[in-house]
Amino acid sequence: MPDFLKKLAGLVLPFWMDNGEPKKLLNAARKFWRDVYGWITWPASQLDPLTCAEPLLHLIAYDRDITRFDGEPLALFRKRVAYAFVNAADAGSVAGFIAIFERLGIGYVELLERQPGIDWDVILVRVTDSQVAENTQLMIQIVRQYGRTCRRYQFEVITSDRLAMRAGWDQGEYVCYPARLAETESGSVTFSASLQE
Repeated sequence: MPDFLKKLAGLVLPFWMDNGEPKKLLNAARKFWRDVYGWITWPASQLDPLTCAEPLLHLIAYDRDITRFDGEPLALFRKRVAYAFVNAADAGSVAGFIAIFERLGIGYVELLERQPGIDWDVILVRVTDSQVAENTQLMIQIVRQYGRTCRRYQFEVITSDRLAMRAGWDQGEYVCYPARLAETESGSVTFSASLQE
C-alpha cells in the first residue's frame, strides 16, 4: 500500500469527536481522497503490462513485438509482454534461454548443443512430457521468437523413473543383476538386465 493511502487510513479523530457527524465526514474525506489518488495514479499504472487495461496491453504488446497465440491465457500474455525486453536480452545464451523458460513458468529445461551423431546446428531442448502437453504453443512461440537464427531446435522428452535394485540369497549363492544403459542407433536409451555369477 502506498504511503499516501497508509497516511489516509491512519487518520484518527480525537475521542470526543469520534462519533456521529465528524466520523461520517472523516470517512467521506477518506473515500474522496482515495478516489482522487486513484484518478491521479491511473495513467502511471497503465504503463505496467501486468496491471493495465486489456486494450492498452495489446498496444504495449505491439510495441514490444509480442503477438498473442490462439488459446493463450491473459495472465501468460501479460507475463510475456512484461518480460519482453529481458527475454530479448537473454536470448543469445544457453543460460538466458533457460531463464526465459523459468520466467514464463514452464519449469526445468536442458539445452544441449553440438551432440555427437546429430547435425551441428541442432539444439536439443529437453523437457518433461507434462511441460510439452501443457505449454506446446508457448514453447514453439519462444523458439520462434527468441531462438538463434540458423539453428534448428529439436524437443526431447525426459522422464524420471524410480529404479529399484534388489540383491538376495538363493541357496547360499549371491546373485547380482546389474543394469546397463545401452544406446541404440536411433539415440534412445534402453535398460537391460543380465545375470552375472
